[in-house]
Amino acid sequence: MIRIFQNLARRWSELSLALQFVVAGGFGLLVVMVVVGTWVTTQIRDGVTRNSAATTALYVDSVIAPLLPDLRKSEELSASVKQALDETLGQGALGKRLASFRLWRRDGTILYAKDSALTGRRFDLNDNLRSAFQGSVVAQFDTFDENEDKERAAGVPLLEIYNPVREPWSGEVVAVTEFYEVASDFKATLASALLSSWLVVAGTTLTAFLLLSGIVLRGSRIIDDQRGALRRQVSELQGLVTQNSALRHRVQRASRRATALNERYLRRIGADLHDGPAQLVALAALRMDSPVFTGDGHGSEGRSTEIAMIRKTLEDAMREIRGICTGLVLPQIETAAAADVLRLAVEEHERRTGTSVTLTMPRHLPEPGASEKISIYRFVQEGLNNAYRHGRGKDQAVRAGMKNGRLFVEVSDGGPGFDPARAEGLGLAGLRERVESIGGQFETLTGPKGTKLVIRLSVEEQA
Repeated sequence: MIRIFQNLARRWSELSLALQFVVAGGFGLLVVMVVVGTWVTTQIRDGVTRNSAATTALYVDSVIAPLLPDLRKSEELSASVKQALDETLGQGALGKRLASFRLWRRDGTILYAKDSALTGRRFDLNDNLRSAFQGSVVAQFDTFDENEDKERAAGVPLLEIYNPVREPWSGEVVAVTEFYEVASDFKATLASALLSSWLVVAGTTLTAFLLLSGIVLRGSRIIDDQRGALRRQVSELQGLVTQNSALRHRVQRASRRATALNERYLRRIGADLHDGPAQLVALAALRMDSPVFTGDGHGSEGRSTEIAMIRKTLEDAMREIRGICTGLVLPQIETAAAADVLRLAVEEHERRTGTSVTLTMPRHLPEPGASEKISIYRFVQEGLNNAYRHGRGKDQAVRAGMKNGRLFVEVSDGGPGFDPARAEGLGLAGLRERVESIGGQFETLTGPKGTKLVIRLSVEEQA
């Protein structure tokens, strides 16, 4: 049982607010309509019945009262009075209108009845007779007691009326007339009044229900739209949170890898300085200890030759130091345009290697920030260096542009290609970390017909 209620509650909660109102509100308004309609029709029935009974009682009393003797003094009706009542109730309009007639005495004796077999019999007073003896006109429509079988079998609608008979001079109730009026017209009138009241109550209830349903339906649609918008916003926020979390992890990994790469760069620079210029300077220092400079036995020709060798060694050391510095020191690119940064990297490579590079880019490129410009310069520099070293400088090309709202830069060559999983060295790894740390993408495409390096950056053009 509890599970059934839980299932019903779950299904109810899944319904829309408008449908919940239609079900609950419709049932509630239906109950209210039945209660109000029943009360209204009961009041109408009682009122119409009382008014009709009062009119009929007044008419019958005006006809019958002159025929009755002083019932306070007479315990029985004389034969002449009964004959007059028989003639009055058996003929004419009143006789056709009344299906039954009885004249009651206060002790429950029937003084006169249209059915002569009841005359003189005594019965216990019912509630209607007691009310009539107290001065009230009582009426019932199609309601019969156990002693009214003949009236029940008449087969026509009857209005039962109990009318008090009063003394003219004192107004005291001395008898009660009970009669049944043929009420075919009354039944039709009552049915029409009841139908009209039900139609009014039902129409009013339906109108109120439709108005309330319209208001609730409009409110439900607004709530559903807002709920859908909130769900979409929550879904978007969840997606953004997930994306931000992924980006944060990527940045953290890139930062850790960049730290490790910086250490590797420092070790490489130290190794380059140790194995190159330091060795050459040490060699020059050793030559300074040559006997040519310490003894007098050698001529000026040997000393000149040794000095020339020392000078060449020092020049080689300076040249290697400048090469290392050239790779480390950036030109002034923070204030340069993106197109000028690309041209500067290409021209520097052509000057240093004596090779040619094809540069392709549109007339207008967005102006990214300093971090993006440095990444672009380093990417082109390292990409062309790799193309020169591994691709023999064949078909070197740089291409830049916008695609899908993102800036892309591509460096390609016509060399034999390489295995990116095994041959991506310190330079490309550093470029990948640099690009990914600012939210970009790094892609390596290589094969027998050449190598292509591509970066994609989401940039906001600087003012």
